[in-house]
This record gives sequence, C-alpha cells and structure tokens, in this order.
Amino acid sequence: MSQMNRRRALQLLAALGTTGLTAACASDGDEESAPVGNPVKIGLIAPQTGAYKTIGDEIINGFQLYLDLHDGRLGGHPATLLTADEGETARSGNEAVASLLKQGALALTGVVNSTVMVGIRDTVEKARVPLIGSNASPKNLQSVVYIWRTSYVLDEPGRALAPYVAQRLPAGSRVAIIAPDSLGARDVVDGFQARFGSAGRADPRIADPVVWTDATLAPRGSAYAADIRRALARKPDAIFCHFAGPAAVQFIKQLHREGYKGPIYAPGFLTEGTVLNEVREAESGNIVTALNYSADLNNTANRTFASAYRRTHGASPTTYAMASYDAAQVLDKAIRLAGSNPSPQQVNLALGKVGQIDSPRGAWQFNQPRTPQQKWYLRRVQRDGQVLSNVLINELATLG
Repeated sequence: MSQMNRRRALQLLAALGTTGLTAACASDGDEESAPVGNPVKIGLIAPQTGAYKTIGDEIINGFQLYLDLHDGRLGGHPATLLTADEGETARSGNEAVASLLKQGALALTGVVNSTVMVGIRDTVEKARVPLIGSNASPKNLQSVVYIWRTSYVLDEPGRALAPYVAQRLPAGSRVAIIAPDSLGARDVVDGFQARFGSAGRADPRIADPVVWTDATLAPRGSAYAADIRRALARKPDAIFCHFAGPAAVQFIKQLHREGYKGPIYAPGFLTEGTVLNEVREAESGNIVTALNYSADLNNTANRTFASAYRRTHGASPTTYAMASYDAAQVLDKAIRLAGSNPSPQQVNLALGKVGQIDSPRGAWQFNQPRTPQQKWYLRRVQRDGQVLSNVLINELATLG
C-alpha cells in the first residue's frame, strides 16, 4: 500500500470503522492489501559448531537479512526460520533434516559440507520436501527432484579460472596443484584440470601428480608443511589450491613460511569470510581467485544487499551470505506462486517457474540440473583503503 493510501485509510477509520477500513484497503488493488497467508516455517541447515561455524553464521545471516528487509514474510506468508546444526557427517546431517521436518518445515535450505549434502540426498528426496542448498554442491549430485542450489557446482570455480591461468603461463612453466583429499576439492581440481589449456589433463605445464593433503577442517600449525615442500620441490611458477575457513588460514601461513612468493590461484573460498582478517601474509597481492560474487559489484541489488549487510553485521558480505539471501528470494517467489496454503510439493513445482533472479551477484536463473546459470568473476587480494579485500578485476565466464 502506498504512503498516500495508508494516510487515506487512517482518515477513513473513524467514519468507516474496522469493517469499512478493511473494505477500503481491499479495494485498493495494491499487493500489500492482499490477505495475509498462513504462517510458514523454513528449516535452515548449517554448521553451528566446528570449523565451518563461521560459514554457517554467514548463511544464517544472509537468509535472515532477506526476511528483515521483507517484513519477515515469504510469498506473503509470515515466515519463521528454524535452524539445525548440520555437523560434519551424513548422520548428523540426517538428524538435522529429521528435526526440521518434525517441526513442520515447508522447505529446507543451507548445507555447507559436501559430505553432508550427499548424505542427506535420499532423505530429502524421499520426504518430498524442497531443499534450496546455498553452499555445498558436489558435481555428483545429479538426477534430483527436490534439491535445488543457489550457489554453484563445485567444478565451476576451477573451470572458470583455468583458462585465465593458462593464458598467463608460457610454455615451459609449471603450475603445482595442492588441495585436501575431499569430495569437494576433487571436484574443484577436476574442473581446473579439464579446462587448463587445449590439452586438458595432459598439459605439460601441470605438475603431476596432484599433492593431496589431509582433509582435516581445522588443521594444526604445521599440518601442510611436508605437502607444501613436496609441491615446491617441483619448482612451480604458480600454485593452484583449494582451501576454506581455518584450513585456508593455515595453508596461506604455511606456504608463506616455506618461502613461496609466486602467484597463488584458487576458488574464492580461499579468501572469503574472516580469512583475510587472520592472514597478514595475503598482503603481497599475489593471490587471485575466481568466485560467483564480489561485494563491490555495482548493481542495484548488490548495493541494497551489501549496504544492509554491512549496516547489520559491520562486515562485507560473502558469497555464502549472498547465496543464502538468494535462497530466501527464490523461496519468496515460489511460495507466492504456490498459493495461499502451499504444500512442499506445490512449492517444489513452483521453483521451476521462478524465472530470472535479480541477485546481488547479477541476474541468474536455474538451469535444467537445478543449479544457477551465472557469471564468474576474477578477484585479487589487495588493500582497499585500510582494509584487505577481494577486489573485483573483471568477469571470467558464464557457466551453468
């Protein structure tokens, strides 16, 4: 309802009484005057303990921010956000799903860990309740009906970055690959190898084999030292890696400690969130990353989102918060399409009809595998005023 109509309605209150006011508002034709739908519950699965808690907090913050900016409603329905700790295993993830479904969640969202996402797949599909995943997105999560993702597929950051790196490495140079031996990291590395140069995996500039490290989410201060020395023994001109959270902090510190000064290429998870606050060694300007979002993107949706996030949380938003914000936006559209008394199955059908999303990352839409068709951006770690930031350089590719 417009400000003028609100004022007019208040003026009519004394003369028309409550019934008259309701009739006056209903005749306005404004969307806000439509009857309020029944309350709905959304279940958000995210780490609330452990190494990925910071990422879990970002996901919760992003979804809640969308609710705060939209009067706590999704699709015209008052919405309650329920949360459950995903833990680090398939078992803990399934316990989180069961808890949220027992509380009557109309739809689910969140999930950070790829192991958890794979572990809950069958439970979600059997329950026939839509899950809009906002982070974990392993490549082998295919042929799903009720699982949608607002993040990416995990081979995409490597695919987006590989041609850029290949163009900058002349014949005779070498890039060493180092990453934790995990499901998500193997997807990232596969994407990079597949798109690096015209020869793909056989490109002689890629130093084989890949150095796989321990997959511990919160490694100790020397956990990667031996593996880094193995990689550096190949005398690489560049390093491609994949780490996130506490593991990223330790990897950057230990790589610097071992004397490496060359370029570091990685998916943007390496420097997202609080990592740059903890790693002074990143100031050298040699870290270049690829990601589907940058907080300094200049579009209307991002100006609204980023300024509200900074105002609320005193920090710049990450891709984790952005994808969760978009998950809320997707649900807002789908629940509205599903009608006044939506079921999970109706919401799932409506998800296929939401069309283009006006996102902080730039416009995107779901493709047939239920993941985003979206742009990827090149970023460099450097000072932005007094703050160490992921500064946008340019667009890399559109994938999906």
